[in-house]
Amino acid sequence: MHYHLKEVTTAAHRKAFLMLPVKLYQNNPYWVRPLDADIEKVFDPTKNKFFAHGKCIRWLLENDRGEVVGRVAAFVNNKTIMQDNDQPTGGMGFFECINDQAAAFQLFDTCKNWLQQQGMEAMDGPINFGERDSWWGLLTEGFDRIPNYGMFYHHPYYKDLFEAYGFREYFRQFTFYRPVDQDLSPVLKARAERIYRNPDYRFECIDKKNLMKYAEDFRTIYNKAWTKHEGVSEMTREQAQNLIKQMAPILDPKIIYFAYYKEEPIAFYINIPDLNQALKVMNTGKFNLLGIIRFLWFKLTKDFDKMVGLVFGVVPEFQGRGVESAIVGYARQITNVKNFRYKHLEMNWIGDFNPKMIKVAQMLGSEVAKVHTTYRYLFNPNQSFRKPTVIQ
Repeated sequence: MHYHLKEVTTAAHRKAFLMLPVKLYQNNPYWVRPLDADIEKVFDPTKNKFFAHGKCIRWLLENDRGEVVGRVAAFVNNKTIMQDNDQPTGGMGFFECINDQAAAFQLFDTCKNWLQQQGMEAMDGPINFGERDSWWGLLTEGFDRIPNYGMFYHHPYYKDLFEAYGFREYFRQFTFYRPVDQDLSPVLKARAERIYRNPDYRFECIDKKNLMKYAEDFRTIYNKAWTKHEGVSEMTREQAQNLIKQMAPILDPKIIYFAYYKEEPIAFYINIPDLNQALKVMNTGKFNLLGIIRFLWFKLTKDFDKMVGLVFGVVPEFQGRGVESAIVGYARQITNVKNFRYKHLEMNWIGDFNPKMIKVAQMLGSEVAKVHTTYRYLFNPNQSFRKPTVIQ
């Protein structure tokens, strides 16, 4: 069988790019179709800010009968090509393919050749032409669970295709799971109680009438807790406000928590409902009138019974004092009511290079439920392979 590449340039190509996974996963009970608009905006220069300092291309792979059997994208982000890298590194992603090594290798070769033309010496994949928080990594464990929104589900054979080509594990991203009604251990309860006895500490759920206040509190904590990490830039007030505005339609105040010390924000614990539970029922890829009707039907007649932990942070000077236990203990107080709708919690995207956050997740009694793997392929196999710097 011979395969033929086509660069995605037309509306028909774009539709085929979106529809290939629908065909590949049509009999899989765990796959959830993403919203078409969320995939397409990655490739839209008017909507994706990464085009301001990078470039992107994508292809379809067809067989001799003109059937689409694969797809992939490649991209260069000029701000990150040397970030913690020993060689200029580009990316590839949005890979989907039939279980055929020749087809997969042709897609990988195409990405490699294009990236070499851009001056790259390595490629990471499958990753996103955007932030790490979505569409990043290959599912390598947890095939019996539906993905959280913004994370791809993949066929198990994809791992074999990547590794047969020569991709090597760069880092793993863990998704931790715990039942919402799981109590804190006696040790964590004791640590939390010490915090509660100090009147200088205060904990609260957000108030949707005052979202901009929480946007600023979020920014304050984020900048203190994360900007010390390599490659993480300070969040601006505008960025924080835009983030909260985008999340506003799905925010549930009962599952977003902030901690304060002498009225200064010191920690947050932010969860959202897992939209994939609704999207699986909608199964249209579109948030059009039909999609909205199905979404509202699901919201009114079914339970969103899983929430996703988006981010957990404590400012450095309060880390290790028990604030982590106290804010989770406060969340447990809020959720420990009859008929609380959320039964399951998954904490997304904790990299194996972040042992502190892994320790926090384990401390809370969580277990790894899914693993996504980000691979790296060095174009010159004689170069040394180095994994990411561990966050201390």
